[in-house]
Amino acid sequence: MTVARLADITYYPVKGCAGIALTEATVTPSGLLGDRAYAILDEKGDVRWQWGDPGLALITPQLVDGELTLSAPGRDPVKGEGATANAWLTDLLGGPSTLVRVSPPAGNSNRLHVVSRATLAALNDRLAARGSRPLPMNRFRPNLVIDGWPAPHTEDEATHLAIAGTELTFTERTIRCAITMVDQETGRRDGPEPLRTLATYRRTRGTDADADKGIAFGAYFAVRRAGKVSVGDEVTRTACPRRP
Repeated sequence: MTVARLADITYYPVKGCAGIALTEATVTPSGLLGDRAYAILDEKGDVRWQWGDPGLALITPQLVDGELTLSAPGRDPVKGEGATANAWLTDLLGGPSTLVRVSPPAGNSNRLHVVSRATLAALNDRLAARGSRPLPMNRFRPNLVIDGWPAPHTEDEATHLAIAGTELTFTERTIRCAITMVDQETGRRDGPEPLRTLATYRRTRGTDADADKGIAFGAYFAVRRAGKVSVGDEVTRTACPRRP
């Protein structure tokens, strides 16, 4: 029997910006430590997101001992503080931008995004059949990637996951948006995949059989027991089949 293991850990210090790969991470009651701790607002005070600002993907944030540093290709890094950082972001993104700290959510309202390698492999098989190139996992910006589950979308059927000393509880499938069509390496829109292909087999229904909730890929889990996780940790699950 194949043992499922934690293959990758990624956190995103700034919403919408590049993710940072980790070999180990602290899981707090509100998610990975430092995950989405900051956001970038536009001139209206709305959070910038990648479909509107695909260049966010090229901003690499580093959060060390509570100090944030931002870097991007061809630019000097900047400390994530005050007017200097805001001017740096405004110039890069081409519009007024303000870096703000995001207050930690109460309880388990912040979640971990989980995707398995088998799920991505199944999508890439379908893309290949349509003559499209395979896509990397970073298109879907997961926090945790699981390897060793033989069937795709096993994360959909898990009610609980146990990884090292942590326990996670399923909340819902992840409904995908246009951000999945942004190339994370170039910071450019690159549609129509994967949404075009996912729409052929991953549309999710609500309690009303006629209600289309959207295109699902991956799943969200809330933290039931905090702790530490490392790449290579065994992942065990409690399963309960769900409706399509």
